[in-house]
Amino acid sequence: MLARIPLLLDPQPEGGYTVTSPLFPELITEGDTLEECQSNAREAFALVVEIYQDRGRPLPQELWGS
Repeated sequence: MLARIPLLLDPQPEGGYTVTSPLFPELITEGDTLEECQSNAREAFALVVEIYQDRGRPLPQELWGS
C-alpha cells in the first residue's frame, strides 16, 4: 500500500528548497533540486516512521486516503 504524504517545498534565497510536511512536523529536510528533495523526503519519512514505531504512536489516517 502506498502512503500519500503532503510535502511543502519552500524555495530558499540561496537556492534549493526546504521540505516539510503538515502531517509530520518532525519531517524537515532540504535539497538543491526537486529530485533531491523527493529522495531526501523519502529518507526523512522512513526515519519519522521509525520514530513513531519506537514511541508506539499511530501514523495519521490521512496517509492512506479515503
